[in-house]
Parts: sequence; C-alpha cells; structure tokens
Amino acid sequence: MSSSPESRPAIDGRREQRLGPVVRRREQVVPGTADQRLLDTRGPSDWVHGDPWRVLRIQSEFVEGFGALAELGPAVSVFGSARTPPGSPEYEAGVRIGRGLAEAGFAVVTGGGPGAMEAANKGAAEHGGVSVGLGIELPFEQGLNEYVNIGVNFRYFFVRKTMFVKYAQGFLVLPGGMGTMDELFEALTLVQTQKVTRFPIVLVGRDYWQGLADWLRHTMIAGGKASEKDLDLFHVTDDEDEAIALVTKP
Repeated sequence: MSSSPESRPAIDGRREQRLGPVVRRREQVVPGTADQRLLDTRGPSDWVHGDPWRVLRIQSEFVEGFGALAELGPAVSVFGSARTPPGSPEYEAGVRIGRGLAEAGFAVVTGGGPGAMEAANKGAAEHGGVSVGLGIELPFEQGLNEYVNIGVNFRYFFVRKTMFVKYAQGFLVLPGGMGTMDELFEALTLVQTQKVTRFPIVLVGRDYWQGLADWLRHTMIAGGKASEKDLDLFHVTDDEDEAIALVTKP
C-alpha cells in the first residue's frame, strides 16, 4: 500500500490533500510526502521541534518508564530537597529512612538527584534494597546520584510525576523547596479528588512542616478554600519509625 498522500480536486476546483487522517485544502496543501521528508536528509529539520514529534517523545517516555518500573514491586516515593548537605541531620534522616524502607522490603523511589534524594537512595542501596532514581532534564545538569541502581531520565515533569504516583504505595516527604512542594501538593490533590486510590502521605520534620499544616488549618480551611477533613490527607511526624510504618502498612 502506498504511503504517498492522495491528492484530488477540492470542491472549489483547487487541490485537496489527504495525509493519513489529516485533510489539507487550498493554501494548507504541503509539498512532498511523509516518506520523502523522512528519507531526504537534505530537507529541513524544523519538524523535530513540532508538537506532533513532541507527542511521540512523550509517548516514548511513558513506554520507557512503564517498562523500567513495571516489575518493581512494592515501593515508596521519597521527596526532599536537592540542597540538603551531606552529613546534616536531615541527610542522615534520609539515609535512615531509605534503610528502613529497604529492610521492610520496599523499593525507594526518588528524583535521583543530590541532597535528601541521594540520602534515601544511599540508605536503600547500602542495605540491599532497590534504589530508583527518576531524573529530570534541567538547565542546570545534576545527573543521577551514585546510589541509584535503577534510573530513568525524563524530559517532561508530568510524565515523571506519573511514575512517582503509579509505582508508589505511599509518599514520604522530607524538608524541601519548590520542587518538593510541587510533588507534595500534586499528591494531595490526586488523593483529595480521588484520582488515585488513597495512600499515606507523611511529612517528616515537625519543625519544618508544622507551619504549613497550621497555615492550611487557619488560613485555607478557615477561609473556606478546603475542608477540615483534608487535614487527614497527610500526617506530620518527627518519628522516622512511625513514618516508615505508616507508608508500608498493608
């Protein structure tokens, strides 16, 4: 079967071009065929930056992510700041949490970067656990930390977020910045709107997170922008063992 476009006279006597499911008429008719543009290396390359090509890239990222993680088994996503310095109390808490999750038989999934993410990956990897890093393309290149033993890099944040949610039984959130807040509220929104089956979201570090919890209660909920029951969507604790127990319980 030919892959060439079918051309025929349009209603007004001008050309009509059929390119698969797409119909082009009048001034929208394009020269050449898809095969010609694919095989002609001397042709323009602007098409690789067009939306149809981006759709294929997005599709390929989903396929690669699903393929890499489909057999992961039970897992917990751990979020936290890339700026957490090694050796700090927050970093060491991340290591202990990664270790505890691995000992409980859970894979640890992080953004694959430095700081708190590296800490959780380190704790898991050094204690025989599966340590997953889901990286993201950024203007400032970070790369996956050395403790990741399954890594996937993404171009698109929304594809990466899907992987965090799809393969996690719970979310465990260490102190973090804008990216951590984005991931946290994405998870809270999905649970609140019942777009995903409810699962535990635990914020570790009461000194860091309690101000946010208080603002939600005294400003957002008091102002009628959310319900009192929405405070039950997450749990704040300083107890690392409690945090691990909450996200790993059946």
